[in-house]
Amino acid sequence: MNIFRDFTARVISAVELVLAARGTTGVDLSRIVVEPPRDAAHGDLATNAAMVLAKPLGLKPRDLAEAIAGRLRDDEAVASVEVAGPGFINILLSSAYRAAALKALIEAGAAFGRSDIGADLKVNVEYVSANPTGPMHVGHCRGAVVGDALASLLSAAGYDVTKEYYINDAGGQVDVLARSAFLRYREALGEDIGAIPEGLYPGDYLKPVGADLAARFGKDLLGKDEAEWLPIVRQIAIDAMMVMIRDDLALLNVRHDVFFSERSLAGSNGGKIATTIEDMEKKGFVYRGTLPPPKGQLPDDWEDREQLLFRATDVGDDIDRPLMKSDGSYTYFAGDVAYFKDKFDRGFRRMVYVLGADHGGYVKRLQAVGRAISGGTASVQVLLCQLVKLYRAGEPVRMSKRSGDFVTLRDVVEEVGRDAVRFMMLYRKSDAPLDFDFQKVTEQSKDNPVFYVQYGHARAASILRNAAIEMPGAELSSQRFAAADLQRLDDSGEIALVRRLAEFPRIVESAAEASEPHRIAFYLYDLAAEFHQQWNRGKDLPQLRFINADEPELTVSRLALVHAIKVVLSSGLLMLGVSSPEEMR
Repeated sequence: MNIFRDFTARVISAVELVLAARGTTGVDLSRIVVEPPRDAAHGDLATNAAMVLAKPLGLKPRDLAEAIAGRLRDDEAVASVEVAGPGFINILLSSAYRAAALKALIEAGAAFGRSDIGADLKVNVEYVSANPTGPMHVGHCRGAVVGDALASLLSAAGYDVTKEYYINDAGGQVDVLARSAFLRYREALGEDIGAIPEGLYPGDYLKPVGADLAARFGKDLLGKDEAEWLPIVRQIAIDAMMVMIRDDLALLNVRHDVFFSERSLAGSNGGKIATTIEDMEKKGFVYRGTLPPPKGQLPDDWEDREQLLFRATDVGDDIDRPLMKSDGSYTYFAGDVAYFKDKFDRGFRRMVYVLGADHGGYVKRLQAVGRAISGGTASVQVLLCQLVKLYRAGEPVRMSKRSGDFVTLRDVVEEVGRDAVRFMMLYRKSDAPLDFDFQKVTEQSKDNPVFYVQYGHARAASILRNAAIEMPGAELSSQRFAAADLQRLDDSGEIALVRRLAEFPRIVESAAEASEPHRIAFYLYDLAAEFHQQWNRGKDLPQLRFINADEPELTVSRLALVHAIKVVLSSGLLMLGVSSPEEMR
């Protein structure tokens, strides 16, 4: 049960009665919103109906609000309605309706909060997509968690989601990888390679690749020219790096549905890239021309010559984009165009790219590609993940020896655990910088959000276990909880918890629509905080304790609330890919 969706319908019905009484028809009611009031003291719900309709109707907002409020007062689900300020309408729910909402939650169980707003629309979430040249580093870690949690969130909102990794295996960086691996191959054969030359990858992670090459080929590759050994070593090295990357991501419980090779786009005679460019040319989006030199530092793909260009400025980009280099090879952007076309041909109509903060220049160009290829029928969202700075007790963390020049994802997960990494990577909006302190994320305190939320779940589980001990023979099932007299939950703290629980479906839908999984993390923290606060009140006021053997019926009602809190905390943590412990030590 989504009380906000339900009450939007109720408010619209009240508005329609007001309009009918005036003989008014044809009014757009789509802008009416029902949401929590900014101040909980103002009630359970608030609507902007009068504010958005007053001008089209030629009425004063407050006068219209009073008319709408009058109709709402006749609704049995409403305890009271107040008009505030220039025309906001605040609604207090009846205890019966509030109890019915909690009962619906308990009956829905783990399905509570899930939505059908996605209508099975096919969504492609591409994330991580790191160059296959080494282990995952902490920068990849944030994008991996954001993308994975977003995919889970979109699925919960009713979208048909595919999680995809784009393997950048066609650029010059994989040739550098091959040369670096060949150097380790020579080392494995007993050669003293000395210091790693500038421009090659220095990390020890390539030593196993060199040893594998030595075991497979012996000294055979030493007698070959680079043109012969490079493609052999490149593919073996890429395969080895992708195994490492998959293993690193598995530590975070990140598993993609599709691994798409950039190299597969070229194929024979230009492959998918050539056919896509030909298709775009027929639509008028490809032409031969020159580009003026851009202001400031020249980008790598700009050349002062006539060249094949994508007419990106016609679809929202700042400049037209080159598709072919002077040597006749395709630009990286040409691959982006073909890759989007491939996604579109696979039926995806919402494409989400989760990229690092250094890819800000990709936002407009990817959106332009989307408009050109789909004719505006597909949406493109680009989420940028800002840098993560690592600290230990306030001091910057030193680099990893194994990686050569960065802290690996594996280093972080193995030290603090998957749950801490995933939750904390989501406890800031993705485009905001993030400071990650190893010491703070393992503290058992309110200041550690992941502990505080997980402890909330464990506390709920503990209360239910203790109830079974203190009330032997009592039925404490979800069916019993749903049948309890939930209107007895009339303490201010209990009402606040029911109100917070009822927000969950709305939070899921809004977070999915905005592609902001951090909203779930924030919500879970707020819910856990209110739960802990009510438990602490019970320590000071015995009459508020969740378990009171002298009042079994009231206890069952309160245990129903605890059960509901446990259900929602578990569902939200599952969306974030974080575990829900039954106990914490």
